Amino acid sequence: MSLDAWIIFATFWLVFVTTPGPNAANCISNGMTYGFVRSLWGVLAILTQASVFLVLSALGVTALIATSPTAFSVLQYVGAAVLVGLGIRGWVMARTPPKAQVAGRGSLYGRALVIATINPKSVAGYLAAFSQFVDPVVPIGQQMTVIMPTALTLTALSYCGYTALGALLGRAAMAAIVNLWVRRALAVCLMIYGLLLGSANLARV
Repeated sequence: MSLDAWIIFATFWLVFVTTPGPNAANCISNGMTYGFVRSLWGVLAILTQASVFLVLSALGVTALIATSPTAFSVLQYVGAAVLVGLGIRGWVMARTPPKAQVAGRGSLYGRALVIATINPKSVAGYLAAFSQFVDPVVPIGQQMTVIMPTALTLTALSYCGYTALGALLGRAAMAAIVNLWVRRALAVCLMIYGLLLGSANLARV
């Protein structure tokens, strides 16, 4: 990958991972509720998903899934239901004081991994990356030595930033009522993402 191509790819990926979505909302919510360090398990889950999707994209599996209307529709419906469910849970749990909420590392990791995996933005982003930035005449393994470190570094920086933002909001806590409504707003965002995903899928039926 040439320097010019790398700059274009890095710019694309930076926009891709900093655009607010379900992952960002979850990172902010985790940071507010559990603090920065503990919430890094959620960031690790996103990096796990990113690594797997990058490899699958390189192998063409993600492209195959996207070209199967039935499989993609099922994935979208499942994703919509999970996001709405997580949003409802977040709304209900918003009244529980953060210090009273306990989540194990596995719970934080697992929830973030599910959100990252079912996010349709992920499929679109990885497909775009591999359809636009991979040179078909250059061995894919050689290109992955540049693509993966760049993508994972930018992803880590972005979601660590969102987690830190959440931790700062939680620490400031400004007032209990503000903390409550910020967390409820994030919960509503997850529900909206889910509903939009489901309605978009229905519109194509």
